[in-house]
Amino acid sequence: MKKIGFPAVLLIFFALSAIGHYAEWNYTLQFVISAVAVIFMAGFLGKATESVAHYAGQRLGGFLNATFGNAAELIIGILLVKEGHFDMVKASITGSIIGNLLLVLGLSLLAGGLKYKIQNFNVTLAGLNGSLMILAIIALFVPAIFLHNHALHNEDKNLLSLIVAGILIVAYLLWLIFSMITHKNYLADVTENTEEELPNDHEPAWSKGQSILYLVIATVMVAFVSEWLVHTLDPITEKFGLTELFVGAFVVAIVGNAAEHSAAIMLAMKNKIGAAVEIAVGSSLQIALFVAPVLIFVSHLFSQPMDIFFTVIEIAAIGVSVFIAKSITQDGSTNWYEGLLLLAVYGILGVSFYLV
Repeated sequence: MKKIGFPAVLLIFFALSAIGHYAEWNYTLQFVISAVAVIFMAGFLGKATESVAHYAGQRLGGFLNATFGNAAELIIGILLVKEGHFDMVKASITGSIIGNLLLVLGLSLLAGGLKYKIQNFNVTLAGLNGSLMILAIIALFVPAIFLHNHALHNEDKNLLSLIVAGILIVAYLLWLIFSMITHKNYLADVTENTEEELPNDHEPAWSKGQSILYLVIATVMVAFVSEWLVHTLDPITEKFGLTELFVGAFVVAIVGNAAEHSAAIMLAMKNKIGAAVEIAVGSSLQIALFVAPVLIFVSHLFSQPMDIFFTVIEIAAIGVSVFIAKSITQDGSTNWYEGLLLLAVYGILGVSFYLV
């Protein structure tokens, strides 16, 4: 009996998700099918990204993976903003940041560390990533403190949100210029161009053109399925008695981050820990410094604008995630136990969010 290939399974779940949405199947069934479809597409996306990374280098490959992986998060965020679900959007942003820093990075360090005793990457890059993560915390913490201490009038909330969002976007774009152009070699991964440290490396299955094409196709498919997934969230939340905070921070974030999950773990197991860290940490930075600010600007295109003021719980969750991720990665060396520590913190936050 002939086995069904991965592309065929992907297309089957995409088709089922479309049929379920337009035929108005049971919302729970729609949610499960759409979530599985996104995960399959994420695996396909990860494979295409690894192929592109072979041609473009590990750092650019990691950046592309984070960018295309966050495409689902951005699309879901825009759709939620359009529907006015600002609390779920902020929870989703929170979940994406802590999910990448704790779950994705934790699983990558654990999987890579079980195969290789110690894995190393550029220590300077680790330090700069840590500084950028602290910038993200400052951008969330300072406005919230001013608002909660009544030092800021409500009518100034949107203005401050736009200014802070604009500063973060500029800082992120300048970081890309710094890391990808002016200081590219300075921040190169320690395993770059060292064949002896990449024993499992192999030629990609696709050409450069095919890899880029598949990245685009997968992203478009994710856009459609993400929209169908968003339409199921309200009834699912109500049916199972879940809070928007938990659904946004864990359910939506885990599904949206599936691309990073597959690719980062796969690269870590090939001793490409630099690329894995670039995906996990780089994706968190992209969410905090680019995606979240963009959503604030996009919200002004609709009837009600979204502000940048997160809850104390959300800021605390992001803060502890940044603290432990920075402390673990700042020396440019990782092992499996450090991955376990990150997963432990993720578990603590997950239970806490569920019980809120």
